[in-house]
Amino acid sequence: MTVKSRARTTQIRQAGEDHQVVTVEGGSSTYRRRPCQDCPWRKDATGVFPAEAFRHSASTAYDMASNTFACHQSGAERPALCAGFLLRGSDHNLAVRLKRMQGTIQDDVTDAGVLLHESYRDMAEANGVQPDDAILSQCR
Repeated sequence: MTVKSRARTTQIRQAGEDHQVVTVEGGSSTYRRRPCQDCPWRKDATGVFPAEAFRHSASTAYDMASNTFACHQSGAERPALCAGFLLRGSDHNLAVRLKRMQGTIQDDVTDAGVLLHESYRDMAEANGVQPDDAILSQCR
C-alpha cells in the first residue's frame, strides 16, 4: 500500500502585481502530459508571466535540485509537474530523476507541436531576467 502525502503550501512569494509563485511540497506524483495553453515554457507565451516569477523558480533548474516546477493551472491543492519543465528543464533535477527511476514519471510527455524554450535560462531571459543575474548562474 502506497501512502500519499498531502500537498501543503510552504511559501508564497509575490511576482508582480497580479502574479505569485507558490511553493508546494508533498502531494501525489502527477504530471501534465503536454504544455497547457499559457505554459511559461511555450515560446508563444513569452511575456505572460513577470520576470520575478522566473527568478523565484530558477532553483528548479539547478543541478541536483530537489524542488520542482509545477503547472500553474494545476493549483496548490492538486499540484502536478509542468510538462514544459519535464521536457526542457528537468534533466539535472534530482527529484525528477528519482521519480523517473521509480516509474512515477513515464516517457509519455509531449510538446504537442508547440515551440518550447530550450532551457530554463533561455525561458527566463526571454521573459526579462537579465543574463548576468546571479539567480541564473547555477541553471543548467
